[in-house]
Amino acid sequence: MSETRPIHLVEVVPPPLEVPDQQPFIEASEFEARLAALQQAVDADWIVVYGDREHAASLIFLTNLDPRFEEALLVLGRGTRTLILGKEDVGYVPVMPIEVDVICCPTLSLMGIDRSGGPTLEGALRELGLGQGDRVGVVGWKALEPGEWGGREPAIFAPAFFVDLLRGMAGSVFDTTAVLTSARSGQRTFATADQIAVFEWGASRCSSWVHAILGAARPGVSEHEAFRVAPWGGEPVSYHPVFASGPDVAVGLRSPSSRRLELGDAAVVAVGLWGGNTARGGLVAASVDDLTNASEGYLERLAIPYWRAIAMWYETLAVGVVGGEIFEAITELLAGEEFSSSLNPGHLIHYEEWLHSPIRRGSEDPIASGMVLQCDMIPTGIRAGWTINCEDTVVVADRALRAELSARHPELWARIRARQEYVRNSLGVRLPDGVLPLSCTSCYFRPFWLSPSTALAFAQ
Repeated sequence: MSETRPIHLVEVVPPPLEVPDQQPFIEASEFEARLAALQQAVDADWIVVYGDREHAASLIFLTNLDPRFEEALLVLGRGTRTLILGKEDVGYVPVMPIEVDVICCPTLSLMGIDRSGGPTLEGALRELGLGQGDRVGVVGWKALEPGEWGGREPAIFAPAFFVDLLRGMAGSVFDTTAVLTSARSGQRTFATADQIAVFEWGASRCSSWVHAILGAARPGVSEHEAFRVAPWGGEPVSYHPVFASGPDVAVGLRSPSSRRLELGDAAVVAVGLWGGNTARGGLVAASVDDLTNASEGYLERLAIPYWRAIAMWYETLAVGVVGGEIFEAITELLAGEEFSSSLNPGHLIHYEEWLHSPIRRGSEDPIASGMVLQCDMIPTGIRAGWTINCEDTVVVADRALRAELSARHPELWARIRARQEYVRNSLGVRLPDGVLPLSCTSCYFRPFWLSPSTALAFAQ
């Protein structure tokens, strides 16, 4: 087991940082299959899927349309499928590879825009035929757990402006979000080969950009200046980019500022694109010799035990492993350390940065083929002036999915194989065949940012 093997800071070459040139896409037939599967899974006259700029993932998954400025509804039922959109998103409809009817509802447009000349939301729904006695399933942006809601009406995590309207119009309105988002059975929880290729486009870029930012982070350089080396080409982000350093590093979600880095600073940087996320936290130093007495023991008391847990995560992940067992294994490994893992040590990632997580306390949800997962251990309880982070994206794939990836996306498969070999041969991590790194830098961790040729690895 990884927890008994010695770990050292060693000289290593950086991992292969290859990213795809051509952006993959999802065929229309797959979108058609997703819509059909959703309707088959929900016993209702109508299914209404909500989306807005922040909560766009389900609409992207089903239609390829992400609302850019306004709220949007996808209405499925009685032989029709219709998007109800505001004035600006109507012009965005050509991004969809499938045929969907569109109703322009000015009510969904921004304040100050002329919102006349079209149906209200109630009018649009009545135009489709939704009315008294109908059963309506609503897909919001997350589902609540038992015990989280004591209201008289069923809990639906979506804006009241349309949930209340539906309840006034229909006979029964209920939440069906989990059909898409459940960590055990959600339709968005399992990625096809083509969806994996789309997500690797984002995941590989995140990791290569963060690697470049670490290389530019030097004493005297501002966070903004270091961040500018990332060759962002306009790819959609899944959260605000992160760069925090110095005394404010505890504010781990802060965006880059004009603060200039100082020798010995704690610092963290993170970038998330659709389907991927990479984060790194460490010290702006070349070695322990650059540290003050306050940072004495950083390597032995934080960096090495933290990376040991990261390595265990990669080595334990496999089809059929129960998520709760992974949670408990990481918790037990860190039990004697000065810090613990905040939130969940790993979760599902999708068009949003966090979809759900089978890896949680008491979870009986198994890790399954097609799950795209984020290695995500955020340490809590560490001393001031220290930080650490090593987040990357993988997909778990059985033999059949690996064969399909190899056949449909041979260049992607070659990148994955190269990343696997690096993790095994350069870092000494016993990576299972079914764990496929979508990030270029999976498991590669430099605690000292000014020492680009060193990383933590198992003794070999």
